[in-house]
Amino acid sequence: MTATRLIPRRVAKPWGRDDIGPLFDAGGERIGEIWFELPAGSAEPALLVKYLFTCEALSVQVHPDDAQAHSVGARQGKEEAWLILDADDDAVIGLGLEQRVSPAALRAAALDGSIETLIDWKPIAPGDHFHVTPGTIHAIGGGLTLIEVQQYADITYRLYDYGRPRELHLDEAMTCAEAGPYLTANLRTPIAVGIDRLVDGPKFTLIDAHSEDFAALPDLGAAGPVWFIPVDGGGWIDGQAWQPGECWLLGDAAGLAGLGGQGRALIAWSMGATT
Repeated sequence: MTATRLIPRRVAKPWGRDDIGPLFDAGGERIGEIWFELPAGSAEPALLVKYLFTCEALSVQVHPDDAQAHSVGARQGKEEAWLILDADDDAVIGLGLEQRVSPAALRAAALDGSIETLIDWKPIAPGDHFHVTPGTIHAIGGGLTLIEVQQYADITYRLYDYGRPRELHLDEAMTCAEAGPYLTANLRTPIAVGIDRLVDGPKFTLIDAHSEDFAALPDLGAAGPVWFIPVDGGGWIDGQAWQPGECWLLGDAAGLAGLGGQGRALIAWSMGATT
């Protein structure tokens, strides 16, 4: 079994923050994302893990599914999930629309800015989680710190960006946007004491594990490479120390047997054959 500590990469964003401690240093920039990547020259993995830090709202956007991504030459679409780590009292996330509108009405609202009034803005608290399937119109609000697990794809279609001077992608967005309410229940499905399944496909599985002894994890049903994302605590993995703010890629599911320590971690694996 091979356990690889992925390399964090800071990504500056106009909506990011310069106070992203204590686990990370912004280096004087407005950092919006920390990407965890394999060494240069490695094969592209199936999943990407990020931390997001927001002081302003992200654009109103949508992602394509695999078939829609293939039609424009991309490897795969972008299904994602978020776990909220910290949130200001008034923090919100926009997920879907309050009611269904026609494609023409959606396009007009994106152009004149009234799309902000169409979106279903949901109050957010630490511990909330959301599974965002392709086609979901969404916008992450300001005042949030979260972990995102997604298909490895950088394919985003912006519908609206609050007047920021960035390109919109209305034609592309209209081909995949679901112009109606967001209906995902986002349930926690218990697997064992302190261990819940947050996402169960179709593209990946995501587990939230609070454990006093990671060496005693039950069988999670993982297959293929597994991402281990410590949130708090500490321990070891394949004889190496792990700590919060890291992300590890295990070569296969058997690598979970090499875990030890205690705390909280997210555990994810792809439902497909791609590594």
